[in-house]
Amino acid sequence: MKKILFSLLLCILSTFSLDSFAQSRVYCELVGQQKFLSSKVTVQVDFGQQTTLFSDNRLVDENGDVVVFNSMVDAMNYMGGLGWEFEQAYVVTMGSGASSSNVYHWLLSKYVGDEQEMDSFETVDMVQDRGQQAK
Repeated sequence: MKKILFSLLLCILSTFSLDSFAQSRVYCELVGQQKFLSSKVTVQVDFGQQTTLFSDNRLVDENGDVVVFNSMVDAMNYMGGLGWEFEQAYVVTMGSGASSSNVYHWLLSKYVGDEQEMDSFETVDMVQDRGQQAK
């Protein structure tokens, strides 16, 4: 009797699709540069979007104002609040001598479902595109 109930339970469970619980991992990269003569950093987001020479992928708040962070850790805390998790970081030094500057690269990931939007943030370009579509 137990074998029959167990087999029946397995048949019922196998009919439910696990696809509804499927999630995929997506990645983005925070690219930060220290502002000239300041301790603040300007952060751009790269999540694989198509860019041009004049793209502006700086993060903006709900009012469309560019978000300026105190440090890369401040930017990571912001993204962590949006559900993104830290994966890896590295620094690239541009130039040499007194004119050198560091560019910080932080790789983040997030699990998203089929119906969930990947980007839980907005960039300057996204706001401008939305404004042009509204016209």
